[in-house]
Amino acid sequence: MRLLRIYLLSILVLTSIVLISCNSDDTRVEDPKSMDDIIQDPDANDESDDEDDTPDEFEATVEVFNPDLVYDGYILVNEAAANSVFLMDKEATVLHEWPLNDQRLGNDAFLLDNGLLLANLEVDDSTIGFGGVGGKLALLDKEGNTTWEFIYASDDYILHHDAEVLPSGNIITIVWDRKTIEEANLAGHALDSEVFPERIIEIDPETDQIVWEWHAWDHLIQDIDDSKENFGTVADNPQLIDVNYNSEQDDGDIMHANGITYDASNDLIFLSVNFYHEVWVIDHSTSTQEAASHSGGTYNKGGDLIYRFGNPDTYDNVGERLFFNNHYPNLLTDTFTDIGNILIYVNMMNGTEQSIVYELDLPDQFGLHPNTDNEPVIVWSFTDPELFAPKVSGAVALPNGNRMITEGDFGIWEVTEAGEVVWRFSSVGFFWRAYHYEKDAPEIIALGL
Repeated sequence: MRLLRIYLLSILVLTSIVLISCNSDDTRVEDPKSMDDIIQDPDANDESDDEDDTPDEFEATVEVFNPDLVYDGYILVNEAAANSVFLMDKEATVLHEWPLNDQRLGNDAFLLDNGLLLANLEVDDSTIGFGGVGGKLALLDKEGNTTWEFIYASDDYILHHDAEVLPSGNIITIVWDRKTIEEANLAGHALDSEVFPERIIEIDPETDQIVWEWHAWDHLIQDIDDSKENFGTVADNPQLIDVNYNSEQDDGDIMHANGITYDASNDLIFLSVNFYHEVWVIDHSTSTQEAASHSGGTYNKGGDLIYRFGNPDTYDNVGERLFFNNHYPNLLTDTFTDIGNILIYVNMMNGTEQSIVYELDLPDQFGLHPNTDNEPVIVWSFTDPELFAPKVSGAVALPNGNRMITEGDFGIWEVTEAGEVVWRFSSVGFFWRAYHYEKDAPEIIALGL
């Protein structure tokens, strides 16, 4: 285990202590701007031969600005720079760290009700090496033993970034597919290069079979070459994906999806597409055959987008662009009062080194219409001059109405509905996401801490 020390430099208890100043601001800023997405940190874990079962500790700072408003709970932290997944409390006391046993995080890891950790892990010697690459999903027990794994990686495809467990127990995840220069040219892609569009697969962990899939490649449009496939007017087809929106991305990673979530009430998938600066909504009620077409499913659109939001520029539409590199499409369900709203972290704002978190009220009826403002309504936002991470990051809602924000290269914030910063955790690292768990949650009880 790593032998590091913990420093709690600014903890407040019930008495008042002079604090490091912190700027908080709930200004509703509406235009962020950003660059590219997730990097893979090259640093390996510092390991020792110590077999002690005590949890790993780390150098950290905790600032408590209003202890009466801090929500008491546990936090699961994904820290990519140290290749570490650990559970801590609000004093940054590490309650448990999962031994990864020489495996590296591909990005996401979260707890299931049975106490197992579902982790996206890197395979060795991948020939597809974009930031966030994984190749393997695994269930790890408390001691880091693998109880199930699914490897999906080759020279032509690899799973990456994120996964979600469906009510059925099946798992959906994101895949990069390699398309040759010839395939890309035939599809109307502007550059003479191979490309790596997105695919979503659904895995049955009981059989390790892929039981459903969706390909972005089946739902393209382009308006630059009428002799190629997919030619049409982008503005007239908001349900289709302009293959040339990001045509200057010469490494082939033209879409770069980085987050996936599932709406069980409506059987919909939300996909955060970082280089298109928007979220795509896809009908999961389709069969795989229907998902490859333009009809079928509840919405009778097959695998075409039934909704998209964040950047109307992608389909030459009207409306205000809100996203400039986005992470973690966190649909609020039974854990929060604003059921049906969505939280999302936007990495840069107005071209400056400042991030913003939005809560958006999604429409009751999804629809995409040309020359119409299809964007959702902003119901809450938070930004601060000190809040900035150009990559990764995210936000979750806490039961008392606070929001817990992961700032990727800093740590974690907790802010109130009114925008008051009440708690912060910081450490040297690279934080993919942090998840909240109640102390009596099934996931925590199953761990037996």
